Amino acid sequence: MARFVGRFEHSLDTKGRVILPAKFRGPFERGGYLAENREGCLALWTPEEFELQMAAMLEQAGTGRVQRNRARLWAANSHEVEIDRQGRMPIPIHLRTFAGLEDEVLIHGAIDRVEVWSPAVWETRVVPEEQWFLQDEDD
Repeated sequence: MARFVGRFEHSLDTKGRVILPAKFRGPFERGGYLAENREGCLALWTPEEFELQMAAMLEQAGTGRVQRNRARLWAANSHEVEIDRQGRMPIPIHLRTFAGLEDEVLIHGAIDRVEVWSPAVWETRVVPEEQWFLQDEDD
């Protein structure tokens, strides 16, 4: 099972592609799945992890209308991607719009997936939690 850690800053090219860091590419040799994720970022899943996510969504979809609609939206807005020989990954426009991606892109490992963020969104939604690491264990 692939695990991902680390943080990288890249730019979108004029075709809406971003370079996937070399250290993340191995598990995506057969492609991957890019999907909307919580907090306004995108998640890049390996095919194996995406299967697990689909199974979880399918299970949740059986619990009610709201969960079915969430599963529908998640599936409809997920996109199979291939990484080219230069390591470039295309990001469809609807996913770039969802995540607020313009020029600069933050790519980081999130243990079981790779996340793609707008640096501005990352700064407002994630960076404030960094204070947790500065707290004393007794706080």
